[in-house]
Amino acid sequence: MGIRRQGREAAFQLVYQLDLSGESYESSAEEFWLQTATPCQAREFTTSLVKGVFANMDRIDALLSEHSHNWKMHRMNAVDRSILRLGVYELIFCNETPTKVIINEAIEIGKKYGTAESGSFINGILDKISKEVRQKDEEEG
Repeated sequence: MGIRRQGREAAFQLVYQLDLSGESYESSAEEFWLQTATPCQAREFTTSLVKGVFANMDRIDALLSEHSHNWKMHRMNAVDRSILRLGVYELIFCNETPTKVIINEAIEIGKKYGTAESGSFINGILDKISKEVRQKDEEEG
């Protein structure tokens, strides 16, 4: 498994933990790193993802709410919600990462940690959001 995949998985785990506990990154990060086997090379990427998600949560959740027509944010499976938040963050702010890579990584993490339906659920929502967010960036650029 590559360093960026390990970083994304660790970021998912931390976003999930913080979502459920309501704690801040600063109060939980040290203990999280002590309990995980995430390589040091992946930690910087993980930290940037997690901090980015929480710094932009309002915008991310607004996009998710807009594109998940039949699902309220609080009713989504917490695993799927955390993976989606990371995926949307990357789609908006990590322009160097191709859209297909972001979506595929999110799907694979969803299959590993979520339900049997997580992969297709995550794919559908991120695909819709990517067409809006990435297309706007291409038109402006």
